[in-house]
Amino acid sequence: MGMTGEGRRGVWRWAVMVWALVVVVAGGLTLWMQDATEPQGPYVWEETKPDETPSLPPCPTPEGVDAALCVYTDAD
Repeated sequence: MGMTGEGRRGVWRWAVMVWALVVVVAGGLTLWMQDATEPQGPYVWEETKPDETPSLPPCPTPEGVDAALCVYTDAD
């Protein structure tokens, strides 16, 4: 009719072992994926001078237009 006490213990033991295995595998994958997303070295500081305006090429303006909008991006 029902499971005996030993049968229930076996099921619980099996469930706990599977849960522990899943926790260990998920932790290992988390550490592995975290290391994979870190940027590669060497790490260096960049010199910035906020008071200086950057040297940009002149904005091409078509003839007959008084003002033009130029957009510059950092392609590095």
